[in-house]
Amino acid sequence: MFAHMHGRGGRGCGPRGGGEWSRGPFAVRWDFGRGDPREDGRGGGGRRRMFDGGELRLVLLRMIADEPRHGYELIKAIEELTGGAYAPSPGMVYPALTMLAEMELIAEQPSETARKRFVVTGAGTAHLAEHAEQVAALMARLAEVGAHRARSDRAPIRRAMRNLRTVLQNRLEADDLSEDASHAVAELIDEVVRKIERLK
Repeated sequence: MFAHMHGRGGRGCGPRGGGEWSRGPFAVRWDFGRGDPREDGRGGGGRRRMFDGGELRLVLLRMIADEPRHGYELIKAIEELTGGAYAPSPGMVYPALTMLAEMELIAEQPSETARKRFVVTGAGTAHLAEHAEQVAALMARLAEVGAHRARSDRAPIRRAMRNLRTVLQNRLEADDLSEDASHAVAELIDEVVRKIERLK
């Protein structure tokens, strides 16, 4: 069963050396510097592929085991896990779901809507247990992207904090502020504090 999944996914389901995830027809490159997911795999140096086909299928299977979902819900769930930094395209997700269904690892859930929602089968649950370590590593990879995005989103605030600290230290060390100027600086800082507290 796993050999079937492995074979269609390209060159395997695990990370390769050299800082790049293994290649495959559904591979994605993730640029941690620019925050630029490239689903066609083209791009310059320094990028890592997010998933190959086999890895993506394991991720989708894990998420379906957590909760029955259809394709769009899976795309949005992955996007939420990464803080909006990465979302696989429908052209990646739906062929992967088709293969999982052909392998009898998932099954279509009866629904009154046109969208096919899938549930994990007993074979799917066993497959996840068999590859639990790899699944955990793949989910951790998504979490890592989300954490990186969160750090990037806060970068402007940290830069502004450093600038404020630097300018205040320079002026205080220079000791050239008059009493009125010192009160003005304090009032500016207090005003900014009040505005930040009111932000939502």
